[in-house]
Amino acid sequence: MTNRVAVVTGAGQGIGEGIAVRLHAAGAKVAILDVNEEAAGSVADSLEGIGVQCDVSSAASVKAAMDRVRERLGPVDIVVNNAGITGKTARLWELDDTDLDRVYAVNLKGTFLMCRAVIPEMLERRYGRILNIASIAGKEGNPTLVPYSSTKAGVIALTKALAKEVAGQGDITVNCIAPGVVRTKILDTIAPQTVQYMISKIPMGRTGKIEEVAALVHFLVSSEASFTTGQCYDISGGRATY
Repeated sequence: MTNRVAVVTGAGQGIGEGIAVRLHAAGAKVAILDVNEEAAGSVADSLEGIGVQCDVSSAASVKAAMDRVRERLGPVDIVVNNAGITGKTARLWELDDTDLDRVYAVNLKGTFLMCRAVIPEMLERRYGRILNIASIAGKEGNPTLVPYSSTKAGVIALTKALAKEVAGQGDITVNCIAPGVVRTKILDTIAPQTVQYMISKIPMGRTGKIEEVAALVHFLVSSEASFTTGQCYDISGGRATY
């Protein structure tokens, strides 16, 4: 990936940071986008990349961030849409409209806006890799996480639809992955009983590791993964096999 320009959203910590570390190690020039400007800058400094504050739910913020990336690093080759939030842990009838709207804005609308921001230049250059981070919850639905589950299902469908729209127009692929429970700080924001429910569904009986997720992402955004598009790859310890 020498000199490829890679953008990773929500990369100020957790899975996003792990992915950025992996891509940098492979030779990519990495842009760290995060709503937390300080976190983005800290990770970027350690990777000799650039940190950019970005609220992916805002079209204006996405445009400004991507303009800065292009100005500093050049045309974008790779985008990993990792930014996401779980939202409130509660049953559907205990949620109000804002609980859904907030999760939708980041998880699904944010992925849409980021894809829209880079597809034109990828089509023009006839090369690009987009990798969206979905979730096993988007396939199976986790109780007490209706907004999260439904928006991640939307990410999977968005991935498949966009992949078909750009297929055959150069070496451009769009894929997503569906992690099971991965040990990150985000688990601290979820009710313990919900976390235990998710782990109990995993045949391997453990949470995933950030490094394992980053390795899968690395392949899917590499030039070698040129005949793989519109796919949703599980990394769930055997929880789902479809």
